[in-house]
Parts: sequence; C-alpha cells; structure tokens
Amino acid sequence: MSAHQSSGSAWQVHGLMLGAAFLVATSFPVVAAITGHLDSGVLTFIRFALATALFGPVVACRYGLSRPNLRDLLRYSLLSFLLVTFFWCMFTSLRLTTPLNTAAIFALNPFITAAVAAVLLHEKMSLSARVLLPIGAVGATWIVFRGDLSAFLSLRIGAGDIFFLAGTIALATYTTLVKVLHRGEPMAQMTFWILATGTIWLFLLTFSKLNDIQWATVPGSVWVGITYLSIFTTIVTFFVFQWSTTRIGPTRVAAYTFLNPALVLLIGLTFGDIQPPLTTWPGVFLVVGVTVALQTNLTGGAQKPRSRSGKAARNWL
Repeated sequence: MSAHQSSGSAWQVHGLMLGAAFLVATSFPVVAAITGHLDSGVLTFIRFALATALFGPVVACRYGLSRPNLRDLLRYSLLSFLLVTFFWCMFTSLRLTTPLNTAAIFALNPFITAAVAAVLLHEKMSLSARVLLPIGAVGATWIVFRGDLSAFLSLRIGAGDIFFLAGTIALATYTTLVKVLHRGEPMAQMTFWILATGTIWLFLLTFSKLNDIQWATVPGSVWVGITYLSIFTTIVTFFVFQWSTTRIGPTRVAAYTFLNPALVLLIGLTFGDIQPPLTTWPGVFLVVGVTVALQTNLTGGAQKPRSRSGKAARNWL
C-alpha cells in the first residue's frame, strides 16, 4: 500500500469514527425523550431486534447469511454477551446511582480499554499517550460536572457505581475482543450476528416484562425514536466501531469516547438548551485536543495480537 493510500484510508477511518461518535451523542436526547414510555431493558431489546430485522436482508443480499458453525456462534455470542452486560449494568446502576456518577465513570472507558488492549493485544503506547489518556478523562469529567469542582468532590461511590464500572470493563473487553476474534469475514456479517445473538440475550433478560406492557398505548413517536436508534445508533455505529477497531486498534477507537460529553453538550445547545457556565468550555477544548493527539500518539493498526492471552483466545474460538 502506498503512503498516499494509507493516508487516505486513515482519514476515512477517522472521518467515520467522528460521524459515529456524533450519532452516539444523538442517542442521549432520543433515549431521554422516549424512555418514560418503555422499560429501558425492553426498549433495548426492541432496538436490537429491529436492528437485526432491518440489517439481515441487507447482509443477506450482499454477503449471504448461512448459519454460522458452533465455533463462530460462540465468537459472536461472547461478544454480544459482553455488549449486553454493559447495557444491563447501565440500567441497574441508574436505579442505584446518578447519571453524573455514571458519566464520570464512563470517562474512564478509553483508559480501561487501553489496559485491556495491553493484555489481550499487547498494544503498546508511547509515554505521551500514557499521559494523554488520564488528561482526556479529566477533560470529559470536567464537562460532565460543568467545571464545578465542589460537585465533583461531593461524588460518592456506591453499589450502583460498582455495577457501572463492571459494565464499562465489559464494554472495553468487547471493543478489544472484536479485533482478537475477527476471522476476516465481512464486518457487516459479524455485526449482524452480534446483533442477532445480542437480541437473544436481551430477550432472556426482559421476556418476563413483555406481557406487562400495554403495546397499543405506546405513542408513535416512541416507535420513530426506536427506529432511529436501531438504524443509526445501533447498526451504523456498531459496524463503524467494529470495522475501525480492526484498522486502528481498540484504544484509538475508544479515545473518541472522550468527545461524547462535548458532542452531547453541543447538540443540546443546537436544540435550545441553556448555555453552560463558561467554566465548562476548557473541558471541551481539552477533550478535543487530547482526542486528536491520541490518534497520532497511539499505535494499534491491523497487526495480529501478540500476547499469549490474545493467541489463546484466537485458537480457542
């Protein structure tokens, strides 16, 4: 591959990641608008099921959808189990803690992903990257707390926070294992089967609640919101994140998480939210600068995992 082609490919990956990060940020106001009408777990089950139903024909026409063998099914089921574990921990934690606490913990996601990738992929970071990751977490937390140090210092860690931390670790492991367990199949196929097996996991978690819902009373706006989430923040973002992970590595992909609070803030301002305090904006500039810097200071392209644990996972599955 020529240097020009490599540069073009890198710009394509990062452009797609920015687009996916923006779509993820749009999911927060959409979920906030519709979550009062459906249980969060049921909403996520419908989201996965609809995404599977919509994406299946596209993948079938493009690549075919032959039934995976047992080993492949185990790969997809393990990945979707980790993804569903993150959602389950998030729903559980929000009943026990505050959105501020979970947002602060989620700011650690790139740092946790880097640690998991170091174990499973032997992914190496420069000294500057080791410095930038904590700074990015500080910047994201800064935005979450609107630059209010007293609000941050009043944060108390409880059982809900432990649940969400466990979910964040599961998500970091999922992001890393996508690269470890990818077998060269089209990423669209892998995305479909992760969605399909994830739908089964979510059904097992929520089937006892399905009969309690008055489906006829669910407003049409809720179905519109679920359709948006299914297509844009599930099919599209899952595909882009997984595809990008195999090209630039899990830590560089996870680094885009730092932009999430800033993007949510900017989207809210676009739709008329109250201007945040001026003390918030240094955090915005900080996460943007750190995210850009991390993309140039981290390695982790498409090389094979070199650690024993990574090789063991590939050989077993």
